[in-house]
Amino acid sequence: MSVPGSWYLTVAAVLFTIGAVGLLIRRNVLIMFMCVELMLNAVNLTFVAFAHMWHQITGQIFVFFVMVVAAAEAAVGLAIIIAIFRTRQTLNVDQVNLLKN
Repeated sequence: MSVPGSWYLTVAAVLFTIGAVGLLIRRNVLIMFMCVELMLNAVNLTFVAFAHMWHQITGQIFVFFVMVVAAAEAAVGLAIIIAIFRTRQTLNVDQVNLLKN
C-alpha cells in the first residue's frame, strides 16, 4: 500500500503557501529566512514526488542541487543577518535601513 503522488504534491503546495504567506506577512528577518527555507523544502518534496511518479532519477539530482544552494544560502544569509543585528540591534525589517548612517 503506497501513498498517492497527489498527496505529496498537496503537502508540498501547502508548505510552499505557508512559506510564501509567512514571507509576505512577517517582518522579522529570521522568520522570513525560515520561510524561504520552507519554500525550498516544498520544492524539494515536489521534485522527489515527480521523480517517484515518473520513475526518473533526475528529480533527485535536482534535489541535491537545491540542497547545495540552500546550504550556501543559509551560510551567507545567517552571516548577513548576524552582521545586521550587530550594527542595528534589531531584526525587524521595517527598522533596518542600511542606506542611512
